[in-house]
Amino acid sequence: METTKTIVSVHVIIHAPVEKVWEYFNSPEYIVKWNFASDDWFSPSATNDLRVGGKFNYRMEAKDGSFGFDFYGVYDEVIENELIEYTLGDNRKVKIMFYAMANKTEVVENFETEEENTVELQRTGWQAILDNFKKQVENNK
Repeated sequence: METTKTIVSVHVIIHAPVEKVWEYFNSPEYIVKWNFASDDWFSPSATNDLRVGGKFNYRMEAKDGSFGFDFYGVYDEVIENELIEYTLGDNRKVKIMFYAMANKTEVVENFETEEENTVELQRTGWQAILDNFKKQVENNK
C-alpha cells in the first residue's frame, strides 16, 4: 500500500548573487560551516560530487558527542545556479530551487518528511539550517 508523502517547503532570501549562493551551498569547505540546526551541533565533514548520479555525505554531530548521523544521498538533477534534486539514503526526495533576483537569491527547499519526527520539528530544523546558510553567505562578503 502506497502512502502519500508529506512535502514541506522552507525558504530564505539571501543578499548575495546566485553564483556566490550556489558556491557556498555546494562547496564542502563552506558546508561544514553552516550545516547544523543549532549551536550545540556541528558538521565535522562533508563530501559532495555535484553531478547527476554523484553522491554527497554530510556528517552531523552533537557537540557533546551524544549523537551523530550521516546526511547522504544521490543527485537526480543538477542545473547550475538554478536547481538541485536528490534522493536521500532513505529514498525521500528533495528539490532545491535557486531564484536569482537583483543582487539577491531566493533559495526554496522542498523535502519529503520522514516518520520519526513531527512535520513541524522537521520544518523547524530544515529552516534553521537554511537560516544558518543565509548567515554564512551574508557574513562573508
